[in-house]
Amino acid sequence: MNFLRNLLAAILGTLIALGIVFVMFIIFASLLGNTEDNVSVKKNSILELRLDYPIQDYVGNVEADPFSGIFGFSQGLDEILQAIAVAKNDEDIRGISLNNNFLMAGLAQTKAIRDALEDFKQEGKFVYSFADFYLQKDYYLASVSDSIFLNPVGALDFKGLSSEVLFFKELQEKTGIKMEVIRHGKYKSAVEPFIANEMSDANRTQIKELIGSLWDDMVEDISTGRKMSRENLNIIADTLGGRTSDHAKASGLVDELVFYDEYEQVLKNALGLESKDDLNLVQLEDYVTRSNKRGKNTGTEKIAVIYAQGEIIYGEGSQEAIGQGIMIEAIRKAKNDKTVKAIVLRVDSPGGSALTSDIIWRELELAKAEKPFVVSMGNVAASGGYYIAAGAHKIFAEPTTITGSIGVFGTVPNIAELANDIGVNAEQVGTNRNSVEYSLFEPMSDTFRNTVQEGIEEVYETFLDRVSKGRGITIAEADSLAQGRVWSGTDAKRLGLVDELGNLNDAITEAAEQAGLSSYGIKKFPRYKTGFEKLMEDLGGASTQAKQNFIEEEIGTEAFTILKQVKSAMEQKGVQARMPFVLDIK
Repeated sequence: MNFLRNLLAAILGTLIALGIVFVMFIIFASLLGNTEDNVSVKKNSILELRLDYPIQDYVGNVEADPFSGIFGFSQGLDEILQAIAVAKNDEDIRGISLNNNFLMAGLAQTKAIRDALEDFKQEGKFVYSFADFYLQKDYYLASVSDSIFLNPVGALDFKGLSSEVLFFKELQEKTGIKMEVIRHGKYKSAVEPFIANEMSDANRTQIKELIGSLWDDMVEDISTGRKMSRENLNIIADTLGGRTSDHAKASGLVDELVFYDEYEQVLKNALGLESKDDLNLVQLEDYVTRSNKRGKNTGTEKIAVIYAQGEIIYGEGSQEAIGQGIMIEAIRKAKNDKTVKAIVLRVDSPGGSALTSDIIWRELELAKAEKPFVVSMGNVAASGGYYIAAGAHKIFAEPTTITGSIGVFGTVPNIAELANDIGVNAEQVGTNRNSVEYSLFEPMSDTFRNTVQEGIEEVYETFLDRVSKGRGITIAEADSLAQGRVWSGTDAKRLGLVDELGNLNDAITEAAEQAGLSSYGIKKFPRYKTGFEKLMEDLGGASTQAKQNFIEEEIGTEAFTILKQVKSAMEQKGVQARMPFVLDIK
């Protein structure tokens, strides 16, 4: 009896404790919701950009999430750009300090931030950069600065772009675990890592041309920012002219070699302060609270911006993956909202499920019939990512966007060899000739392969048809640009796969013009789970991200990368319209 009484008391106590914690969270959230006036931005301040977390185009409706920034481990590109835009006209902000050592953003996102900083400088304000070391992407961003500072014992990575593709054919042969590959006949580079031990000449050529185009765009921007010739920059890259701090300064890549305390004095000098004066640095995460409520487009009529980011999967979807569930809901809300006069789809995706891509394409076609529909491409809008964009009235891409990859394939895991080696025999019983269509433990039959091949060809033809009608070209012209070939935004513009080179704001401006709007507000979709909702889910066990972080820490980043690629391939279901391989551009 005492045991039962004690048990009930413990349960009751736990519930009360959880209730108290919940109330405290609500109170804390309420306080957070009214912090705009409490964000301390003194006159003569500097906005400090420390981009410490992975950057996504969109992390959700932060205004509706009082826990934003508490439980999240990513930064929204939309918030960063908004903060810089507001700071440009904020009389309290005199300049921006970039203090970054490892930028976790794609090239298109990096360019978007760089362009925003360039615009910030037009108001006569300064941008300075400091780092203990600069990786290439960090330096590309920093090159927009008025002055670049480097730690005297630091280094600068400036050697040109390279790409690494992992191949798994020999691993499959050694383990007996393989991926059966079915692809469109001419889709040469698709799933090459599973059918070869080395890169084909055609694949090597397309990757070389892709990264060459991306590098040319980076060098062009750096050349303008640093007032150095493209030829000189390429010579510095070829000779590793930034490999030490002294070399970096001698080559003109940086302006001064200083320790951080000396850099702080540089900032004070820029503000006209004495050494003894305090330096007013405003952190980005604090300033976002202020900028989210200032300087936004206003108007009763709206432009809907729908974010499609991550791999395309069949299902609900999330902040990290595009599913038809949240996308259909977002598109329909935008279509049915009478205040929304145009739709902009922001795509950052390597593709994925062909079925889901077509479901989303269809929903966008229905919306397009009623309202102007414009696409903005981010880091990647390839394969399925291009599929959902193809029907837009107008497509914008950054020069450094990776797009195209118009092709489809299927991969089916098979462990017949492993099963035989370890003494596992699987027997099947069915009612009809094809009722046992495929077994993981048996070699793939010709009948099954032919059936899947037929589906692959049908999806490929459908994909070409979507591109043909969306871009106003013939099927033959679409096919000539397809075959899984990937292109930079610059090349895609030249080939007619996109209409204009530009950023998200350019796409929004175009949508407004098509809708005949001179003033308008922005509505962002879809709605993701709030930080508190994610917290409640994670209380039941470690979050997926936490588990992944633990595994990566234990086995190392390179081994974890291989594990993720193999796991992703094993989990693919149905015909895939995705990038044919993972491009690790360094």
